Amino acid sequence: MSVGRTGAKCLSHRTLIPGALVALLVTLSTGCARQPAPASYKRDVAPLLAEHCGRCHLAGGKGTQTSGLAMDSYEQLMEGTRFGPVIRSGEATGSTLIAVIEGRVDPKIRMPLDGHNPLGPDEIRIIKRWIDEGARNN
Repeated sequence: MSVGRTGAKCLSHRTLIPGALVALLVTLSTGCARQPAPASYKRDVAPLLAEHCGRCHLAGGKGTQTSGLAMDSYEQLMEGTRFGPVIRSGEATGSTLIAVIEGRVDPKIRMPLDGHNPLGPDEIRIIKRWIDEGARNN
């Protein structure tokens, strides 16, 4: 620290640079660590749907015949049922798919039916995050 012409105490540039550098590094490292990788349809969502929904919602399955919802491909999933889309891109809470797997609709149509191999909370979060991020075919 030095004293300037007015008698005010000043911090030297040697003191400020290391402090600013440390603050910048801390900001960058914590900012990067908090950002999860975007959810991927191919890597994260398709395997969950195949495991938990494939028994009924693949070509020829009972669920596909009843509702028209096939999950054989991204395109079929996004097409939805004969009643309309099940995914509202960017809006997981408003997506029918999330409503039925969370049981926010009639318990008779909670998916998967009869409680067979239900999705866990972490798995539902992955699908919701994918939808909220735009439900991309990635």
